[in-house]
Amino acid sequence: MLKMKDILDEKDKRLRLISEEVTFPLTKEDKKNMKLMEEYLVNSQIEEMAEKYNLRPGMGMAAIQIGVPKRYIVIVQEVEDGFDSYIVINPKIVSNSTEMIYVEDGEGCLSVNRECEGIVPRYARVTVEGYDMDGNKIKVRAREELAIAFQHEIDHLNGILFVDKIDPKNPYKDMDLYRPI
Repeated sequence: MLKMKDILDEKDKRLRLISEEVTFPLTKEDKKNMKLMEEYLVNSQIEEMAEKYNLRPGMGMAAIQIGVPKRYIVIVQEVEDGFDSYIVINPKIVSNSTEMIYVEDGEGCLSVNRECEGIVPRYARVTVEGYDMDGNKIKVRAREELAIAFQHEIDHLNGILFVDKIDPKNPYKDMDLYRPI
């Protein structure tokens, strides 16, 4: 099981790497990493498990966050009857809305272990294309919280952290132009 110590902190220079495209078939190690990332995210969102294993709650993770500079992400969204998991290899945003939103309580990240004041403008809706673990092409249409998670994780693959998108001189700049969620 992944633990918090396995997740790179923002001070680690590897988080600034641009991750490499993944080729198929997947290696055993990549498949194992994807499953470990998914398991962490599910467990981190179940209060008893998070407490038992000292996990910070998270909705998404990019491979680079566990020191693997490859283009794959895992997002786990809590839904009414459990969790929806998205494991997307070589993800690309192929379309987005013009409407912009931001997380009212502030975005968070498993690699950023501090409070960060400010807003991160994101598209309200995105369509992401990539591949599943078997190499089949997939398309995900995401909105609101899920759209933000995809944008956040894809940023990681390009060496970008959410804190980079907050204006240091004016953290709430143009806030009235975007819809809070």
